[in-house]
Amino acid sequence: MNQISVFDSPKPVFSPAEAQRLLVRDYGVEGTLTELVSERDQNFLVDSPAGKFVLKIANAAEDLDFLALQNAVMKHIERADPELGLQRVVTTKEGDETVQWDHGTSRHAVRLITYLPGELYSAASNSPALLESLGTFMGRLSRALKGFGHPAAFRPGFLWNLDEVMTVKPWLSDIVPERRDLVARIFARYEARVLPSLSTLRGAVLHQDANDNNIVVDAATSTVAGLIDFGDMTHGRQINELAVTLAYGLLDVADVYQSAAPLIAAYAKVFPLEAEESTILFDLVAARLAMSVCISSRRAKEFPDNDYLLVSQAPAFRLLERLDRTNPEFFAAFTRHAAGLAPIPTSDAVVEWLSSPDCSPHAMFDVDLDRSGRILLELNSGAPGMEHAADPQAYWNWLKARLHDEDARFAIGLYGEVRDVYKGEQFATAASPEWRSQHLGQDIFIAAGTALRAPLAGKVLSVVDNALPYDYGPTVILEHRAGANGTLFWTLYGHLSRETLAMVKEGQQIAAGQLIGSIGEHTVNGGWAPHLHFQIITDRLGQSGEFPGVGQPTLWPVWRAISPDPNLILRLAPESFSHDRTPPDVLLKRRAEVLGPSLSISYRKKLKIVRGRGAYLYDHTGRAFLDGVNNICHVGHSHPHVVEALNRQATILNTNTRYLHDTILDYAERLGSCFPKPLSVVYLVCSGSEANELALRMARTVTGRRATITLDWGYHGNTNGLIDVSPYKFNRKGGRGKPDYVEIAELADPYRGQFKGYGANSGIAYAASVAEKVELIRETTGHGPAAFIAEAISGCGGQVFFPDAYLKTAAEHVRKAGGLVIVDEVQTGFGRVGNHMWAHGPQGIVPDIVTLGKPIGNGHPMAAVITTPEIAKAFANGMEFFSSFGGNPVSAAVGMAVLDVLEQEDLQAKARVTGDYLKARFTALAEKHPLIGHVRGQGLFLGVELVKDQVTLDPATEEAGLIANDMRNHGVLISTDGPFDNVLKIKPPMTFRLREADILADALEAAMVRV
Repeated sequence: MNQISVFDSPKPVFSPAEAQRLLVRDYGVEGTLTELVSERDQNFLVDSPAGKFVLKIANAAEDLDFLALQNAVMKHIERADPELGLQRVVTTKEGDETVQWDHGTSRHAVRLITYLPGELYSAASNSPALLESLGTFMGRLSRALKGFGHPAAFRPGFLWNLDEVMTVKPWLSDIVPERRDLVARIFARYEARVLPSLSTLRGAVLHQDANDNNIVVDAATSTVAGLIDFGDMTHGRQINELAVTLAYGLLDVADVYQSAAPLIAAYAKVFPLEAEESTILFDLVAARLAMSVCISSRRAKEFPDNDYLLVSQAPAFRLLERLDRTNPEFFAAFTRHAAGLAPIPTSDAVVEWLSSPDCSPHAMFDVDLDRSGRILLELNSGAPGMEHAADPQAYWNWLKARLHDEDARFAIGLYGEVRDVYKGEQFATAASPEWRSQHLGQDIFIAAGTALRAPLAGKVLSVVDNALPYDYGPTVILEHRAGANGTLFWTLYGHLSRETLAMVKEGQQIAAGQLIGSIGEHTVNGGWAPHLHFQIITDRLGQSGEFPGVGQPTLWPVWRAISPDPNLILRLAPESFSHDRTPPDVLLKRRAEVLGPSLSISYRKKLKIVRGRGAYLYDHTGRAFLDGVNNICHVGHSHPHVVEALNRQATILNTNTRYLHDTILDYAERLGSCFPKPLSVVYLVCSGSEANELALRMARTVTGRRATITLDWGYHGNTNGLIDVSPYKFNRKGGRGKPDYVEIAELADPYRGQFKGYGANSGIAYAASVAEKVELIRETTGHGPAAFIAEAISGCGGQVFFPDAYLKTAAEHVRKAGGLVIVDEVQTGFGRVGNHMWAHGPQGIVPDIVTLGKPIGNGHPMAAVITTPEIAKAFANGMEFFSSFGGNPVSAAVGMAVLDVLEQEDLQAKARVTGDYLKARFTALAEKHPLIGHVRGQGLFLGVELVKDQVTLDPATEEAGLIANDMRNHGVLISTDGPFDNVLKIKPPMTFRLREADILADALEAAMVRV
């Protein structure tokens, strides 16, 4: 028979006494019968000495094949999952599973099944644990039925089959008028979201009626113990089973999400969902409820005396209203997450592309956020400034004052921050009592009118004015692709100016860097202090023109997939998003207590540097500073290849040179090969000072002499022996003057010295001073000097490059007297000057000893001395040379990595190109600013000398200090040097490129204007 006749046919009406008589006759079971509630059948609870049973008397119109299906299912599950709590069929005395009973003119199929003890789910106290238990039980049921099939399971036209939702749509007219539109919207949702994919979904035989009066709970453990009533069983889409379970399980729950999540998760853990099923689960939940109220409304008209038909309408309508007011696409994302799937399938691909080198976002503001000061805001009750929260102008005035006080250009409102200030109705949610309060974007508070540029190429999806109070105001949404032919994603820009609405139009193609709007002030931007709300969107959830800017905190994993961290595009330093508990003023106090006062610290406004990358240093607030002075981190701060080499070797071995090790020898050979012959013997030590000490010891041991010639303003290290040959130290404050065995030759300064220019004549003339000191030593000691030591470029002398032929001529004078020539390349080597690997290269000299340090290990403490085999042999006089950590395997690995980077990234050639460009920029500045007396240098070792008078060369010491500090305040680090501290020294990491050169030159020009 068809299913409609079951509803049309009256239910059985056997009396308890009559049923008892027949039960004894056919089953031999005698006991007390209690009638149970049922819609279209008649059921009795049988309490007998043999135990409890359920006597099921089918409607006269019931299909016997369908009853056979129910019996077959129970037997199948008993085999597939014996422990699953389901009833079992009890056979008659004759061994039959079904028997026929007559009543009047009707004949009814009768079965006896076992009784499941426990309380009904409707009487149990709901809890996440119970919901999880229900999900597990239903997952086991689906798993057990996976291989089951039966002809009677196919029930065309069966009203309760979710595959047949549209069958009951004509009954909308039976629903009370005030609810009709609601249910109509649910049908429309089903038609739009479910029907197109229905045929592609998995099919199975389903119980399809896990309502709270069919689920049995073990009261002792508060877990689901069983499931009864297979009367709605049918073949349908597999996902319908879970949808029906949820439709009943979510009636009148306080929080749909918090109730559904454990149930879905537990179900999917046992019986995994497919992504397509997860996407439409809540559409099916709503459809089941719509079917229920349609059928019950229709039956209520047909059978007005059957109160059972309207039992669940009120809670069903309440849940329908909540589902109707909740975005179905968000429900889909929520379900996927609960089921252990990616909430947004494309989100990971978008994040991966945004994080990749292929994505290079353009700056969104003409203000360089990276190098600008910033402050971090907290937008919660009681936070600083929030006393002005109700007045956007007052808040902006407070914020402007704070920005000024902290030398900041902008303020940050955090992505992911839970903000208790979001309490308006627009932040309430239908499916949950939880407010949407966790911020999905990143706020950049910056002056109204500030131009806004597109960070990525794309097209304008929408330009609208969301003009409601506390909304976005003028809003732009751009559409992008994650790479060529990649997945779509969107970026949202809220709280813009009214002028923005005319700057771009829907469908317009936008280039990266193109102007797309400007920041709005509070009268047009929704009523907020001027700021940009910037948000990434991986799934628009079917919306256009606007999008939620906050989400529920408990659903953050879902929202985070929908709107990933905007900093993937903004790319502000991670330190920007947390408060440092030990800012500079705190550390200064500690430093004064625990570190010696002889240690200096740079800049008037002290810096706490916490991280470095490439040519940039980052302070505790995340502000980037272009490093124009740190030549130690030669191939860039924290270069990954160097860091990896250090880490790799440190995890294996670190010891000393008393053991044989390949890496030490490999490195020594490679380093030695960078020098002209006969320089080839390598000594590895730990610092530039140790290298220069060893060089002097060699010279004095080999020559048997002690007297040393050094250059004025030379600096070679911090040991006692090196202070003695460093006029920069011994002739300044705290110094004791020149020792008797040291002579100071004139600094060959082509700008400030007596011989002008860089020609060979000037170099030869300056070298005469060295010859004079050789003769003076010969007169006082009876022999020549042990050594002449000179930096390849005089750093502390003011970034002084020697004139041609100077070192070569000076070396000839020294060697003629039997002395050795030591060139100190501790600051200057490894390709920094661009045209040569070593800064002494342009001088046409092969020193006897070369010392290396600082850049050799990119900040790792290592150094080297390079000399000739002849000198090395002479030095080996029986006294051992040993440096405990010099040449250790870790340092050797680091040194090798530095050489790798120099070669692989062609840094020497790039230093030449960038240095030439930067020097040209400085030279152009000198033509406009007479404060610049001289620009000098090669590659990335440059000096800009400032003078008050171009003729007298009166040093502009104060101005140099002001400029260095001003540039620091604008995100560029340089320093001063020279005898008068009037030379701006520029010797950045070799990763400096033309972009960095422009930043530095622009900052210098701006500083000179301000100073």
